[in-house]
Amino acid sequence: MAAFSDILGNEQIIEHLQNAIRMGKVSHAYILNAPASSGKMMIAEAFASALQCEKQAAESCGECHSCKQAASHNHPDIIYVQHEKPNTIGVDDIRVQINQDIAVKPYSSPYKIYIVDEAQKMNVQAQNALLKTIEEPPAYGVILLLTTNADVFLPTILSRCIRLDLRPVADDKLKDFLMKKCGVVDYQADICVDFSQGIVGRAVTLASSAHFNDIKDAALQLLKRVKDIELSEMIGAVKQISEYKLDINDFFDIMMIWYRDVLLYKATADVNGLVFKDEIYEIKKQANTSSYHGIELILEGLEKAKMRLDANVNFELVIELLLLTLKEN
Repeated sequence: MAAFSDILGNEQIIEHLQNAIRMGKVSHAYILNAPASSGKMMIAEAFASALQCEKQAAESCGECHSCKQAASHNHPDIIYVQHEKPNTIGVDDIRVQINQDIAVKPYSSPYKIYIVDEAQKMNVQAQNALLKTIEEPPAYGVILLLTTNADVFLPTILSRCIRLDLRPVADDKLKDFLMKKCGVVDYQADICVDFSQGIVGRAVTLASSAHFNDIKDAALQLLKRVKDIELSEMIGAVKQISEYKLDINDFFDIMMIWYRDVLLYKATADVNGLVFKDEIYEIKKQANTSSYHGIELILEGLEKAKMRLDANVNFELVIELLLLTLKEN
């Protein structure tokens, strides 16, 4: 289980939580709001561990019996709320695991802490059930709602919780972290940072993913020859992209970064700002043969392709239209 000192970024949120511990002003309910893999669970666990630490400091010591229990996810007073249905947290989940359980005093700690991951999956009945506990919580109760979308909560839930919105980690900090902790080279770190958009967990996953490198290589191979693809070869190109159907957003993101590099080089002739620096020959060639308007049309085409797939438009048709846009511009 992480300590606050292990967490990259979100210093203001960590300071807020540590000050609450120091001043004895811990709220009965918090919402940690951020995209998936942003570190919500790390912050929640660091907070829970610090609250229960026998040293009673603003940071868990990692050595006492409580901290060791927390680290092994075996602490009797840190409860992870489970749900059987993959896409729904139902009213019975909340009633049994929180409402009824919280009536029993902590087993061995000052607090009884409930961590609800994917809390956006609570249906309305579950939220209303939780509201009863949040409105009249016991002094020792702390509920942590981890969500990718706090806006789906009832206004009555939002008004009774402290909402903490996690921020993306700065590019330079994330790059330094990946190079030191994950052992990736400068160029690879730049790509992972660009793709992750400040989300640490996603950056780490990309840095250690051989599959991501396969997707990147396939996308770059296509981009280098797309102008030369004959219309008769289009079916083969569509089929090639279809192999990455489950990872199509990553495939599209690689394309977008490539064309942004082309646009940047065309505007500045500066290699330093490029993500794909080692592809400068191809970047320069495409920058010289493409117009600003054409590159903008390609970037718009990629956005449209994403939206069409989200709207369940036929995959092959979307890819074919995209390839025509790339070829023509």
